Amino acid sequence: MVAAIKNNLFNIGAFMLLFATIILFAYTGNYFILVVPFAFLYAVLLGVNWKMAWWIFLFSIPASVQLAFSGDTMAITLPDEPMMWVFLLLFALVWARNPDTLPKWWWRDSLVLIVVLQFIWTIVAVIFSKMLFFSMKFLLAKSWLLVCFFILPIWIFREKKDYIKGFFVLLIPMLITVIVILIHHYYLNFKFDKVQKAMSGLYYNHVDYSTVISMFFPLLLIAWPLTKGKGIFVRLLLLLIILTFMAGIFFSFARAAIVGIVFALVVGIFIRMKLVNIIMPLFYGLIIALMCYLVPNNKYLEFRPDYNNTYMHKNFTDHLIATFKGKDMSSMERLYRWIAAVRMSQDRPVTGYGPRAFYYYYKPYAVTSFQTYVSRNNEHSTTHNYFLYMLVEQGWPAMLLYALLIYAIFAKAQRIYHRFKDRFYRIVTIGLAMTIAVGFINNFFSELIETHKVAALFYIPLAMLVLLDKKSREQALSPLPLEGAQTI
Repeated sequence: MVAAIKNNLFNIGAFMLLFATIILFAYTGNYFILVVPFAFLYAVLLGVNWKMAWWIFLFSIPASVQLAFSGDTMAITLPDEPMMWVFLLLFALVWARNPDTLPKWWWRDSLVLIVVLQFIWTIVAVIFSKMLFFSMKFLLAKSWLLVCFFILPIWIFREKKDYIKGFFVLLIPMLITVIVILIHHYYLNFKFDKVQKAMSGLYYNHVDYSTVISMFFPLLLIAWPLTKGKGIFVRLLLLLIILTFMAGIFFSFARAAIVGIVFALVVGIFIRMKLVNIIMPLFYGLIIALMCYLVPNNKYLEFRPDYNNTYMHKNFTDHLIATFKGKDMSSMERLYRWIAAVRMSQDRPVTGYGPRAFYYYYKPYAVTSFQTYVSRNNEHSTTHNYFLYMLVEQGWPAMLLYALLIYAIFAKAQRIYHRFKDRFYRIVTIGLAMTIAVGFINNFFSELIETHKVAALFYIPLAMLVLLDKKSREQALSPLPLEGAQTI
């Protein structure tokens, strides 16, 4: 009797909400009001089945769009950002009530330790920030990204079917966005200088777009061996999807995405050969050697561009040729920002200037001979290199922790791969490592880990590696027969 009364009250309340929404929309003409019933249903779902709500949230990410308001000074990404706020709040309440919600084995993982140290140091950098308001906003956004993509997945991905579901939940909306952008770009004749217009509002810019689809691309590659024996139709469909993503990556005209995929293939091969631990020390060694060559006696000044001959090109071929000749505007603008970042860091080497503070302080540190036509920086972009982004805004500790994290990820992936006997988990492990490898290269020329779409493809694979490490240890110690390989 009581349950029936409650159910009737709920139905009446839902009807009244719907009726009020229609009336308000008719009166104001504001389309945002129509979101209210869906938000209500989602809130109810959170209370009934939060995991299903998380899957819906994940599905929404590739198609989420950023809307600016208040004279472009404020922006919100819909529909995924409000969902992240809710998940952050719910997790904070649950964890405050029961600190043991996060299991002890999770805290002991090496990747978790590094990420936690990164977050703690971010708090320190915010405390000493020269732009406290913007830094606080950064910290809050970082909090909901970590909760949604790094913490909550430890309760989501328990069995093989969960990994398969995650693949499809991201693939379907992402494939739709790639097709929409390719069609839009087709009507613009696939012109290099029209690629930004082709984004259709689905991504911040072509760099964000190319980073996201190139990071997902390795998961398509590992799906190929896992579909063996599933029939010719499934294989042809997967091949068509792979070709569609390849077209999307090529026509994004982003050099870092292509280099990232090559680097990911090298990482995958080296994991299988038990050689991946040499990759990052080699990479870091080359960067240090390059710095030792360029910095003494201001050797880098010899590479300054010719302002009048450094510009944006109208086709991708000329863009690539100009890159090698040092006459590409975007490449030279990166050098302009990198030099400024290095010089800035000397004044605040430990805590940095604070998250989101680079733009407001870098120009006095820049070398004017490296200026380009876009050095006015009307879009308020930052360093175009994640290492320097950490260095200048959060200091040396943040940069070194990021460098350590990348090394630790590949090293852990190699151990997990060779510990597993299960073919499915071995292949998935390589795919996750390759996804992060693509992201690493893209972020060497950008700083996108804190954007929601890239963060999902960076931190969810990271969380999966933590889970797979635990699973591989359990299987290695278990006397029971190993779980059979399951295909996508």
